[in-house]
Amino acid sequence: MTSSTSLQDLSAQWKSACRLYPIYFELAREFAIDVKASAELETGGETPGKETVEQAQSWLEEMDQLIQVHQLRQFLQTSSLVNQEGLLNLLQHFLALTARTEATRDKIDFLLVQYFSQLAPSGVRDAEVDLAYVAQSLEPILGEIELKPPVWLYALDRVLEAAGHCRSLDELLHGGVLEQGRKAKGLAGDLFYLPIALVAFTRFGYLMRRSFFRLMLGDLNIILDGLTELEDKGVVTIDCRRSQFSAQEPIVRLRMICQSWKVMFQAEYSSGQPLRMLVDLRAAVDQALGRGQGSEAEARADSKPASAAAKPMASAAAAGASEPSGEVAVAPACAETPETQPSLASSDSAEFEVSSAPDWDPDSESEAGNKG
Repeated sequence: MTSSTSLQDLSAQWKSACRLYPIYFELAREFAIDVKASAELETGGETPGKETVEQAQSWLEEMDQLIQVHQLRQFLQTSSLVNQEGLLNLLQHFLALTARTEATRDKIDFLLVQYFSQLAPSGVRDAEVDLAYVAQSLEPILGEIELKPPVWLYALDRVLEAAGHCRSLDELLHGGVLEQGRKAKGLAGDLFYLPIALVAFTRFGYLMRRSFFRLMLGDLNIILDGLTELEDKGVVTIDCRRSQFSAQEPIVRLRMICQSWKVMFQAEYSSGQPLRMLVDLRAAVDQALGRGQGSEAEARADSKPASAAAKPMASAAAAGASEPSGEVAVAPACAETPETQPSLASSDSAEFEVSSAPDWDPDSESEAGNKG
């Protein structure tokens, strides 16, 4: 009996390792992670001896240590190699680990939200995504769950409510809402792995993701409306140094950039999302219109240098946009320059560098919600 059970365990471990190996090896290649290929897993085949299975497990454990959370996020949202079954395999792998580090927790948290996002229909309303709805979707992973959340999980609902009151991406990123969510996850400790807690955090991550995308697209629409208003006033360029553009950035080019961002943000993944640039561009447009939002943003600024990644993103965003010729009207300049702008901390946005539901249209969902 013991021998049979041992063989079954070896077979299960080997099959799991064979399923994960192509994902891990491609991830290592994409991020130039220095790891040797596993000769055993390269060949696959029938379940080998115990020593070979243990070597395969050691290879996976090494990769688990080397793969960073942000790399896993980016890879899973840009690679066609990982489908729903692949996500399920990864989740089963991480949930079975006995060493529960902070990185492991964050990987599980992301994978659950990603898995649920692929299952949730595009037309589902936020109000419909309750614990029962999420628990049913996660049943293949977590089994049947008793829906009696402990009191401490109610804190997540308060964070979601605060996110719902945010009127801009700037408010969400710098109003303390994200910090409250991270704090709740950290304080959970090992209780995070309770099935009901995993369901609650999956629901939380999914709904926060939707709030995030709604605010991004809302900001873009406000910027585009502001640019139209400036053009109607005869303004042709504005000072956008705070958002890593020029002191006399043509409105026609800003409009092209915003339209490209709008498409990018609705895509399944937006690599290197220019969040700081988006927030600062709205502030620059608001200031050019005399709305005072620029002053509020300046009050929050500190003396940290701008992110080195921001300038390449600005260049990439502006690539191909044509410069208008002739005399131009210039909006009043902002006092700040790129060198005095703070970078957006990676921890603020990392967990939201994620996809929305495959065909989710935030505008249509909002309209549906208003009708209801």
